[in-house]
Amino acid sequence: MSMSFETAMATLQAKGTEQTRKTYRRHGARDPLYGVKFSDLRPLAKEIGTDHTLATELWASGNADARLLACMVADPSQVSEAELDGWLASIDTYFLVDTFVAELAVKVPGRQARAERWIASERDRTAQAGWDLMSYLALNDEDIPDEYFERQLGLISGRIQDYGNWTRRSASNVITGIGLRNEALEAAARATAAQMGEVEFDPGQTACVMPDPIAYLEKTKAYRARQAERKAARSE
Repeated sequence: MSMSFETAMATLQAKGTEQTRKTYRRHGARDPLYGVKFSDLRPLAKEIGTDHTLATELWASGNADARLLACMVADPSQVSEAELDGWLASIDTYFLVDTFVAELAVKVPGRQARAERWIASERDRTAQAGWDLMSYLALNDEDIPDEYFERQLGLISGRIQDYGNWTRRSASNVITGIGLRNEALEAAARATAAQMGEVEFDPGQTACVMPDPIAYLEKTKAYRARQAERKAARSE
């Protein structure tokens, strides 16, 4: 059963806490917001299901929590490219960009062209979304040839120092994702990381850090190896 906009907003308000509001504000969120934890948002999104009409109403409210929920209940089959662009243009926090991409933009056809278009933007939040989307492609789309990702590494190496703060962070994450695809791209990723050197990052009031792409690559490879060993042991 679909949930009304009024009920959804009342539910969000009831689940909000002052502590979470403070946390969101440290991460750049502005009023209006209720301060609902992600651990409460996801069950609510599951209860609602897919409801694009409600998603558009939640987004239009301007409320930070409502917009997070909107990304989770929006229907990828109904959202247009213009709507994606419009939503992204109004986002002013890095964590809403990450949620918008992970929960919605990656599910809408045309990911590759969209990533390239957003990456070309001079706006920090838009380019950040483009690299978030490119990271998804690197980790999940096995059909894209190595040459394509080699070009992305070249773009990162040449432009990362000029990117906005959060775009630099997302672009750095892409190096890890590309390096995890195969040995040849791992070598290219390591060379790119060495070439670009240290990248400045301002975490503001957050505890966020600029990820070391090669350290994360090695950590992920080690984790995957442990998982493979456990799987093999269970099958014996």
